Order: sequence, then structure tokens, then C-alpha cells
Amino acid sequence: MSGHSKWANNKAKKEKGDAQRARIFTKIAREIGVAVRASGADPDHNSKLYDIILKARANNMPNDNIARSIKKAAGDNDGAVYESLIYEGYGVGGSAVIVDVLTDKKNRTAGDLRHLFDKYGGSMGTTNCALIMFDKKGVIVCKRPDGASEDDIYEIALDSGCDDVLIDEEVYEVYTAPSDLNAVRVSLEQEKQTVMQAEIAYMPNNTVDLTEENLERFTKMIELMEDNDDVQNVYHNVNLPEEPEEE
Repeated sequence: MSGHSKWANNKAKKEKGDAQRARIFTKIAREIGVAVRASGADPDHNSKLYDIILKARANNMPNDNIARSIKKAAGDNDGAVYESLIYEGYGVGGSAVIVDVLTDKKNRTAGDLRHLFDKYGGSMGTTNCALIMFDKKGVIVCKRPDGASEDDIYEIALDSGCDDVLIDEEVYEVYTAPSDLNAVRVSLEQEKQTVMQAEIAYMPNNTVDLTEENLERFTKMIELMEDNDDVQNVYHNVNLPEEPEEE
């Protein structure tokens, strides 16, 4: 399929300000630490770490910061133990929300998220209340090659073994089964494609439109969730207005 990639635009929103950049770097460093402790410090033999390094570079995290995070995790046996958890809930207007967290204090995190759901007209849900409205996918974002036609990109992407591809002006997105993410990413790199991001994501089966008032409340809730230090990603099924392009 071709068309405008709202998902990529939402994921690639530019963070403004030193405090926000620092928050992103801290979250990525936490991800690096978990990946290193789980499968080692060599990204060539740890595909999860490799993908997080791609994410770090896409967010302009300095190489020195990445290296320090890897070194610290490889030598730190007494640090905090982080648990990967999924919280689900409902926002205003029939919206569904999935919050992906890494936390060392799950009661604190659950309380913070429940407060935000309640404050902005939603509610924390039970297991699978929102997940059933999403598909778990491997998502690979690649830079669109200069001069490449859509047919060229389709051929490269589909030959990599992906399930689907979405082509935009500057990037194209490749969708895979989660178990195929690493193999497809490697195949694309072997074809000299510039992989900007590779991760597991939750994609909504259907989207909803909110009234202007509800959209304002929902957007504020999502922003505050994303500001939480324990939150890695927030997925939802709301159609958001496109971000204005920076001058």
C-alpha cells in the first residue's frame, strides 16, 4: 500500500528542549540496560540491543552516551531491576490506550497511570481490554532511497520477507510478524537500505475520531503519560491532527 504515514510522523515527532531530550535519553539508556543484561553487550549478537541503538541514533543520542550506557549495564550487577509491563485502558470517546513501561516499582507506575486515566475522563482497564483492538507488529522504518520509484521500494521490501509496506515521501515502513523483525531488518540492510528504526509496536485495527474538546483532553493525557519516566511507548487508536511542519 502507499500513502501518508501518520504512524511514522507521530513516532518521529521532534522533541523540543533540553529537558525533553534528556528524558528521552534516560529512557533509551534504561532500554539499553535491560537488553544488555538479558542478552549481552554485543549488538551483532543481540538483535534487541541493535534495534535500541538504531532508536538512540534516530533520536540524536550521542554515541558516547550509547557506549557509556552499554558499558555501565555490562558491569553493573547491583543496579535496579526493571520489569517490562503493559498497562491498558480507555480514554474519552471510546478510545483505547496501551502503555508500554519499564519500571522498578510497578505499584508506583500503576498508580501514576491510573491517576492520569481518571483525571482525563478515562479508566484503567483489565488485561486484554485494549490489546484485542490492536495487532502486534514488527515495524521497520527505512529512509526512502533517492530516485527510487514506488515499484522499486515494493520489490525491495517484499523480497525481504515482510507482510506489507507503506511508502511516504521521505521514508517507507515495512511491517512484519514480530518473530520476523530481525530477519527482515537484516535482509533490508543487506540490500543497502538505511534502516532508521526497528521495533515491535501495537497497531490499531480501527481508529476513532474525537470531538475537539475530547481530543484536547486525550492529547493532554497522552503527553503526560509519555512524560512519565517509566513509560517507554504509548499506543492508541485515535486519529490525531498532523503536526505542523517546522519552518
